[in-house]
Amino acid sequence: MQGELELIAKIRQRAAEVPAPRVTRGIGDDCALLRTTAGEELAITTDFSIEGRHFKLEWHTPESIGHRALARGLSDLAAMGAKPVATFLSLALPKKLTAAMKKEPSWMDRFYEGMLSLAKEEGAPLAGGDLSESSLVVADVMLVGTVPRGKALLRSGARAGDKLYVTGALGAGLLGLRILEGKRKVSVEAETDALHRHFYPQPRIEQGVALRGVASAAMDLSDGLSMDLARLCAESGVAAEVDAARLPRAMEATLAEALHGGDDYELLFTAPAKKRVPKRLRGVEVTEIGRVVVRRKGRATVALVDGKKKTALEAKGWEHFS
Repeated sequence: MQGELELIAKIRQRAAEVPAPRVTRGIGDDCALLRTTAGEELAITTDFSIEGRHFKLEWHTPESIGHRALARGLSDLAAMGAKPVATFLSLALPKKLTAAMKKEPSWMDRFYEGMLSLAKEEGAPLAGGDLSESSLVVADVMLVGTVPRGKALLRSGARAGDKLYVTGALGAGLLGLRILEGKRKVSVEAETDALHRHFYPQPRIEQGVALRGVASAAMDLSDGLSMDLARLCAESGVAAEVDAARLPRAMEATLAEALHGGDDYELLFTAPAKKRVPKRLRGVEVTEIGRVVVRRKGRATVALVDGKKKTALEAKGWEHFS
Protein backbone atom coordinates (compact mmCIF):
# COMPACT_ATOMS: atom_id res chain seq x y z
CA MET A 1 0.00 0.00 0.00
CA GLN A 2 1.36 3.42 -0.99
CA GLY A 3 1.48 6.36 1.40
CA GLU A 4 0.41 9.94 0.73
CA LEU A 5 3.82 11.13 -0.49
CA GLU A 6 4.13 8.30 -2.99
CA LEU A 7 0.62 8.92 -4.25
CA ILE A 8 1.27 12.64 -4.67
CA ALA A 9 4.49 11.89 -6.56
CA LYS A 10 2.53 9.65 -8.93
CA ILE A 11 -0.17 12.29 -9.41
CA ARG A 12 2.49 14.93 -10.08
CA GLN A 13 4.09 12.76 -12.72
CA ARG A 14 0.76 12.16 -14.46
CA ALA A 15 -0.27 15.82 -14.22
CA ALA A 16 2.93 16.82 -16.01
CA GLU A 17 1.62 15.06 -19.14
CA VAL A 18 -0.90 17.90 -19.64
CA PRO A 19 0.66 21.03 -21.21
CA ALA A 20 0.57 23.97 -18.79
CA PRO A 21 1.90 27.08 -20.57
CA ARG A 22 0.50 29.52 -17.99
CA VAL A 23 1.42 27.55 -14.86
CA THR A 24 4.89 28.79 -13.89
CA ARG A 25 4.96 26.61 -10.78
CA GLY A 26 2.60 23.72 -10.14
CA ILE A 27 2.59 20.71 -7.83
CA GLY A 28 5.56 20.69 -5.44
CA ASP A 29 5.32 24.00 -3.60
CA ASP A 30 2.84 25.43 -1.11
CA CYS A 31 1.09 27.40 -3.84
CA ALA A 32 0.86 27.26 -7.60
CA LEU A 33 2.00 30.26 -9.63
CA LEU A 34 -0.08 31.29 -12.64
CA ARG A 35 0.88 33.74 -15.36
CA THR A 36 -1.77 36.23 -16.50
CA THR A 37 -1.55 39.08 -18.98
CA ALA A 38 -2.68 42.69 -19.01
CA GLY A 39 -6.31 43.23 -19.93
CA GLU A 40 -7.52 39.92 -18.50
CA GLU A 41 -9.82 39.00 -15.64
CA LEU A 42 -9.61 35.77 -13.69
CA ALA A 43 -12.69 33.54 -13.63
CA ILE A 44 -12.68 31.17 -10.64
CA THR A 45 -15.19 28.44 -9.84
CA THR A 46 -15.44 25.51 -7.42
CA ASP A 47 -17.57 22.37 -7.51
CA PHE A 48 -18.07 19.39 -5.21
CA SER A 49 -18.61 15.85 -6.51
CA ILE A 50 -19.77 13.69 -3.61
CA GLU A 51 -20.30 9.93 -3.54
CA GLY A 52 -23.98 9.09 -3.15
CA ARG A 53 -25.04 12.59 -4.18
CA HIS A 54 -23.43 13.24 -7.56
CA PHE A 55 -22.38 9.69 -8.46
CA LYS A 56 -22.55 6.09 -7.28
CA LEU A 57 -19.58 3.74 -7.31
CA GLU A 58 -21.80 0.89 -8.53
CA TRP A 59 -23.05 2.92 -11.50
CA HIS A 60 -20.21 5.20 -12.53
CA THR A 61 -16.75 4.06 -13.55
CA PRO A 62 -13.77 5.85 -11.95
CA GLU A 63 -12.98 7.37 -15.36
CA SER A 64 -16.51 8.76 -15.63
CA ILE A 65 -16.41 10.19 -12.10
CA GLY A 66 -13.11 11.95 -12.82
CA HIS A 67 -14.40 13.28 -16.14
CA ARG A 68 -17.67 14.51 -14.63
CA ALA A 69 -15.94 16.18 -11.68
CA LEU A 70 -13.86 18.32 -14.04
CA ALA A 71 -16.63 18.84 -16.61
CA ARG A 72 -18.83 20.52 -13.98
CA GLY A 73 -16.29 23.28 -13.39
CA LEU A 74 -15.31 23.60 -17.05
CA SER A 75 -18.96 24.17 -17.88
CA ASP A 76 -19.02 27.10 -15.44
CA LEU A 77 -16.04 28.65 -17.23
CA ALA A 78 -17.74 28.08 -20.59
CA ALA A 79 -20.82 29.92 -19.36
CA MET A 80 -18.65 32.98 -18.61
CA GLY A 81 -16.85 32.86 -21.96
CA ALA A 82 -13.60 32.03 -20.16
CA LYS A 83 -10.71 29.80 -21.17
CA PRO A 84 -9.24 27.44 -18.53
CA VAL A 85 -5.78 28.10 -17.15
CA ALA A 86 -5.39 25.67 -14.25
CA THR A 87 -7.24 23.01 -12.25
CA PHE A 88 -6.95 22.31 -8.52
CA LEU A 89 -8.33 19.10 -7.02
CA SER A 90 -8.81 18.16 -3.38
CA LEU A 91 -9.61 14.44 -3.38
CA ALA A 92 -10.73 12.45 -0.32
CA LEU A 93 -11.26 8.71 -0.66
CA PRO A 94 -11.06 5.39 1.22
CA LYS A 95 -7.58 3.87 1.49
CA LYS A 96 -8.65 0.73 -0.40
CA LEU A 97 -9.33 2.80 -3.55
CA THR A 98 -5.67 3.82 -3.78
CA ALA A 99 -4.43 0.22 -4.09
CA ALA A 100 -3.91 -1.61 -7.38
CA MET A 101 -5.51 -5.07 -7.59
CA LYS A 102 -3.90 -7.94 -9.53
CA LYS A 103 -1.67 -5.58 -11.53
CA GLU A 104 -4.72 -3.55 -12.59
CA PRO A 105 -4.73 0.25 -12.07
CA SER A 106 -6.23 1.38 -8.79
CA TRP A 107 -9.59 3.14 -8.60
CA MET A 108 -7.69 6.39 -7.96
CA ASP A 109 -5.45 5.87 -11.00
CA ARG A 110 -8.52 5.39 -13.19
CA PHE A 111 -10.18 8.48 -11.67
CA TYR A 112 -7.18 10.58 -12.65
CA GLU A 113 -7.15 8.99 -16.11
CA GLY A 114 -10.68 10.23 -16.74
CA MET A 115 -10.01 13.65 -15.28
CA LEU A 116 -6.65 14.28 -16.92
CA SER A 117 -7.85 13.09 -20.33
CA LEU A 118 -10.49 15.84 -20.29
CA ALA A 119 -7.99 18.30 -18.79
CA LYS A 120 -5.63 17.68 -21.72
CA GLU A 121 -8.46 18.00 -24.24
CA GLU A 122 -9.61 21.34 -22.80
CA GLY A 123 -6.24 22.83 -21.80
CA ALA A 124 -6.95 22.72 -18.05
CA PRO A 125 -3.73 21.38 -16.42
CA LEU A 126 -3.78 20.09 -12.85
CA ALA A 127 -1.67 22.60 -10.89
CA GLY A 128 -2.25 21.50 -7.29
CA GLY A 129 -4.71 20.39 -4.65
CA ASP A 130 -4.88 18.05 -1.67
CA LEU A 131 -5.26 14.35 -0.91
CA SER A 132 -6.92 12.85 2.16
CA GLU A 133 -8.27 9.58 3.49
CA SER A 134 -12.04 9.49 3.94
CA SER A 135 -14.90 7.04 4.42
CA LEU A 136 -16.41 8.11 1.07
CA VAL A 137 -15.21 9.74 -2.13
CA VAL A 138 -15.33 13.54 -2.31
CA ALA A 139 -13.76 15.49 -5.16
CA ASP A 140 -13.56 19.27 -4.70
CA VAL A 141 -12.48 20.86 -7.98
CA MET A 142 -11.43 24.47 -8.38
CA LEU A 143 -10.81 25.93 -11.82
CA VAL A 144 -9.11 29.15 -12.80
CA GLY A 145 -9.79 30.66 -16.20
CA THR A 146 -9.25 33.96 -17.97
CA VAL A 147 -11.48 36.22 -20.02
CA PRO A 148 -10.69 39.59 -21.63
CA ARG A 149 -11.54 42.42 -19.27
CA GLY A 150 -15.18 43.47 -19.65
CA LYS A 151 -16.00 40.55 -21.99
CA ALA A 152 -17.25 37.96 -19.47
CA LEU A 153 -20.73 36.58 -20.12
CA LEU A 154 -22.97 37.29 -17.13
CA ARG A 155 -26.43 36.17 -16.06
CA SER A 156 -27.51 39.76 -15.55
CA GLY A 157 -27.41 41.12 -19.12
CA ALA A 158 -30.70 39.86 -20.59
CA ARG A 159 -33.20 42.50 -21.70
CA ALA A 160 -36.83 42.37 -22.82
CA GLY A 161 -36.90 41.73 -26.55
CA ASP A 162 -33.85 39.44 -26.52
CA LYS A 163 -34.17 35.98 -27.99
CA LEU A 164 -33.47 32.86 -25.95
CA TYR A 165 -31.14 30.07 -27.13
CA VAL A 166 -29.56 26.77 -26.04
CA THR A 167 -26.68 24.75 -27.44
CA GLY A 168 -27.00 21.05 -28.20
CA ALA A 169 -29.92 18.89 -27.05
CA LEU A 170 -31.50 18.64 -23.61
CA GLY A 171 -32.65 15.81 -21.37
CA ALA A 172 -29.85 13.26 -21.85
CA GLY A 173 -28.39 13.76 -18.38
CA LEU A 174 -31.66 12.98 -16.61
CA LEU A 175 -32.65 10.27 -19.09
CA GLY A 176 -29.34 8.51 -18.43
CA LEU A 177 -29.98 8.69 -14.69
CA ARG A 178 -33.50 7.30 -15.08
CA ILE A 179 -32.11 4.40 -17.14
CA LEU A 180 -29.57 3.62 -14.40
CA GLU A 181 -32.37 3.74 -11.82
CA GLY A 182 -34.45 1.32 -13.93
CA LYS A 183 -37.22 3.91 -14.32
CA ARG A 184 -37.03 4.36 -18.11
CA LYS A 185 -37.03 1.93 -21.02
CA VAL A 186 -35.82 3.22 -24.38
CA SER A 187 -34.31 1.82 -27.57
CA VAL A 188 -30.75 0.48 -27.52
CA GLU A 189 -29.60 3.45 -29.62
CA ALA A 190 -31.22 6.01 -27.30
CA GLU A 191 -29.89 4.23 -24.21
CA THR A 192 -26.35 4.21 -25.57
CA ASP A 193 -26.55 7.89 -26.42
CA ALA A 194 -28.10 8.93 -23.08
CA LEU A 195 -25.67 6.93 -20.96
CA HIS A 196 -22.66 8.26 -22.85
CA ARG A 197 -23.88 11.84 -22.39
CA HIS A 198 -24.59 11.16 -18.72
CA PHE A 199 -21.22 9.52 -18.02
CA TYR A 200 -19.13 11.87 -20.20
CA PRO A 201 -20.80 15.29 -20.58
CA GLN A 202 -18.99 17.67 -22.89
CA PRO A 203 -18.40 21.20 -21.55
CA ARG A 204 -18.89 23.92 -24.19
CA ILE A 205 -15.67 25.91 -23.73
CA GLU A 206 -15.20 26.79 -27.41
CA GLN A 207 -18.84 27.75 -27.78
CA GLY A 208 -18.69 30.02 -24.71
CA VAL A 209 -15.66 31.83 -26.12
CA ALA A 210 -17.45 32.23 -29.46
CA LEU A 211 -20.40 33.87 -27.69
CA ARG A 212 -18.36 36.83 -26.45
CA GLY A 213 -19.86 39.89 -28.09
CA VAL A 214 -22.90 37.88 -29.23
CA ALA A 215 -24.73 36.86 -26.05
CA SER A 216 -26.26 39.44 -23.75
CA ALA A 217 -26.48 36.92 -20.88
CA ALA A 218 -25.49 33.29 -20.38
CA MET A 219 -25.21 30.41 -17.92
CA ASP A 220 -24.72 26.66 -18.11
CA LEU A 221 -27.51 24.11 -17.76
CA SER A 222 -26.38 22.04 -14.80
CA ASP A 223 -29.60 21.99 -12.76
CA GLY A 224 -32.24 21.92 -15.50
CA LEU A 225 -33.65 24.51 -17.91
CA SER A 226 -36.66 25.39 -15.75
CA MET A 227 -34.44 26.06 -12.72
CA ASP A 228 -31.53 27.72 -14.49
CA LEU A 229 -33.65 29.99 -16.70
CA ALA A 230 -35.49 31.23 -13.60
CA ARG A 231 -32.10 32.10 -12.07
CA LEU A 232 -31.00 33.98 -15.20
CA CYS A 233 -34.29 35.91 -15.23
CA ALA A 234 -33.88 36.79 -11.54
CA GLU A 235 -30.37 38.17 -12.11
CA SER A 236 -31.50 40.18 -15.14
CA GLY A 237 -34.82 41.36 -13.68
CA VAL A 238 -36.82 39.99 -16.63
CA ALA A 239 -39.23 37.18 -17.49
CA ALA A 240 -39.05 34.62 -20.30
CA GLU A 241 -41.24 32.47 -22.52
CA VAL A 242 -40.13 29.06 -23.79
CA ASP A 243 -41.66 27.48 -26.90
CA ALA A 244 -42.20 23.79 -26.13
CA ALA A 245 -42.17 22.80 -29.81
CA ARG A 246 -38.74 24.35 -30.38
CA LEU A 247 -36.99 22.70 -27.46
CA PRO A 248 -34.19 20.43 -28.80
CA ARG A 249 -34.46 17.07 -27.03
CA ALA A 250 -31.97 14.25 -26.72
CA MET A 251 -33.00 11.02 -28.41
CA GLU A 252 -36.26 9.74 -26.82
CA ALA A 253 -36.09 12.26 -23.99
CA THR A 254 -39.49 13.51 -22.83
CA LEU A 255 -40.46 17.16 -22.70
CA ALA A 256 -40.28 17.00 -18.88
CA GLU A 257 -36.75 15.56 -19.01
CA ALA A 258 -35.65 18.32 -21.39
CA LEU A 259 -37.25 21.03 -19.23
CA HIS A 260 -36.22 19.85 -15.78
CA GLY A 261 -33.25 17.53 -16.21
CA GLY A 262 -29.84 18.57 -14.92
CA ASP A 263 -26.36 17.39 -15.91
CA ASP A 264 -26.71 18.43 -19.56
CA TYR A 265 -24.01 21.14 -19.25
CA GLU A 266 -25.21 22.88 -22.39
CA LEU A 267 -25.24 26.67 -22.59
CA LEU A 268 -28.36 28.78 -22.12
CA PHE A 269 -28.01 32.30 -23.47
CA THR A 270 -29.85 35.37 -24.68
CA ALA A 271 -29.00 37.73 -27.52
CA PRO A 272 -30.56 40.92 -28.90
CA ALA A 273 -33.12 40.26 -31.65
CA LYS A 274 -31.00 42.17 -34.18
CA LYS A 275 -27.86 40.17 -33.36
CA ARG A 276 -27.00 37.44 -35.85
CA VAL A 277 -26.68 34.15 -33.96
CA PRO A 278 -25.26 31.25 -36.03
CA LYS A 279 -27.15 27.96 -36.17
CA ARG A 280 -23.95 26.15 -35.22
CA LEU A 281 -21.13 27.21 -32.92
CA ARG A 282 -17.85 25.34 -33.38
CA GLY A 283 -19.72 22.26 -34.57
CA VAL A 284 -22.52 22.35 -31.96
CA GLU A 285 -26.11 23.16 -32.92
CA VAL A 286 -27.73 26.29 -31.52
CA THR A 287 -31.52 26.51 -31.21
CA GLU A 288 -33.73 29.51 -30.58
CA ILE A 289 -36.21 28.36 -27.91
CA GLY A 290 -38.06 31.48 -26.87
CA ARG A 291 -37.87 35.11 -25.88
CA VAL A 292 -37.18 37.48 -23.01
CA VAL A 293 -40.13 39.64 -21.95
CA VAL A 294 -40.83 42.38 -19.44
CA ARG A 295 -41.26 41.19 -15.88
CA ARG A 296 -44.67 42.22 -14.53
CA LYS A 297 -46.50 41.64 -11.29
CA GLY A 298 -48.84 38.68 -11.66
CA ARG A 299 -46.92 37.27 -14.67
CA ALA A 300 -44.97 34.04 -14.35
CA THR A 301 -41.21 34.54 -14.35
CA VAL A 302 -40.91 31.71 -16.86
CA ALA A 303 -43.83 30.60 -19.04
CA LEU A 304 -44.13 27.57 -21.30
CA VAL A 305 -45.87 28.19 -24.62
CA ASP A 306 -47.42 25.07 -26.15
CA GLY A 307 -49.42 26.01 -29.23
CA LYS A 308 -51.93 28.62 -28.13
CA LYS A 309 -51.62 27.60 -24.47
CA LYS A 310 -49.34 29.50 -22.12
CA THR A 311 -48.69 28.19 -18.58
CA ALA A 312 -46.29 29.03 -15.77
CA LEU A 313 -43.20 26.83 -15.92
CA GLU A 314 -42.42 25.68 -12.39
CA ALA A 315 -38.74 25.34 -11.56
CA LYS A 316 -38.37 21.59 -10.95
CA GLY A 317 -34.67 21.16 -11.62
CA TRP A 318 -32.02 20.14 -9.10
CA GLU A 319 -31.64 22.23 -5.94
CA HIS A 320 -29.67 21.25 -2.83
CA PHE A 321 -31.50 21.36 0.52
CA SER A 322 -34.89 21.71 -1.19
